[in-house]
Amino acid sequence: MRTAFVEALCLEAAANRDLWLLTGDLGYSVLEGFARQFPERFMNVGVAEQNMISVAAGLAMTGKTVVTYSIVNFTTLRCLEQIRGDVCYHQANVKIAGVGGGFAYGSLGPTHHGIEDLSAICALPGIDVLVPADPHEARVLTREALRRPGPAYLRLGKAGESNIHADEPPYVRGGMIPVRPGTDALIIATGALVKEALAAATLWAATGREAAVWSCPWLRPFDAAAVAAAAGQFPTILVAEEGVATGGLAAAVGRVVGGMSGARARVIEAAVPPEFGPSTLSQKSAWARLGLDAAGLLARLASATPK
Repeated sequence: MRTAFVEALCLEAAANRDLWLLTGDLGYSVLEGFARQFPERFMNVGVAEQNMISVAAGLAMTGKTVVTYSIVNFTTLRCLEQIRGDVCYHQANVKIAGVGGGFAYGSLGPTHHGIEDLSAICALPGIDVLVPADPHEARVLTREALRRPGPAYLRLGKAGESNIHADEPPYVRGGMIPVRPGTDALIIATGALVKEALAAATLWAATGREAAVWSCPWLRPFDAAAVAAAAGQFPTILVAEEGVATGGLAAAVGRVVGGMSGARARVIEAAVPPEFGPSTLSQKSAWARLGLDAAGLLARLASATPK
């Protein structure tokens, strides 16, 4: 996913001489291609992420499109005041790329677990929040973020993610991307858990039940209309996200469905508890521990959707 992001970034930089990239001493073996092609527009600010965001905002005030790159926690939670006051308040044309969403850096412990970032950034005004599910979505969302003025946060995985789409999917800004049809339940997932949702739906199909699966690449803006329509169609909506449920995808779905009257879907959350999680587990082991893998999602579907 990081490779797809950088490839899209380089293509955009070739067409836009005002596109800059800043890194907080991160991205070795990833960002060198950009640095070689556009050395005058590449800057390593060092381990100073708060300063990086402020420098980016300053460059944006001079007409530049500025991308910042660091690990999820270091570029969001450490910099929340700068993102709020320097970027969002001024609607600066800054695109914040966070790598290692969820438990991608699992074995490095809670300091590197990116599980509160979506909730924190979704609370800020005037910023798009984008979470690609695979390299194809990463290319699409990178282009979308760069070509639209204003703040954006792009949450990336780490490396080695496989494609769930055969090609770049058609998209509408703020829209859901259907990836599997079904009638008995709907799984709305974001980021890396879209693949797990698809695997869970395949397992469920072996029992004669069919779950639709949607990728939600935009948490801001959020497709409330699609969720409301789905809540009137499906008996159950399972929401899967590699982050805390307070303020993220589950909260957004819950607000929509909770505000509806009459018969509507039951909403089930598959998310990370708001506590420090398994400290040294791999990403996949953490998913299994928290019931976020295909088996865990299947168990939630089976228990929540009676035959």
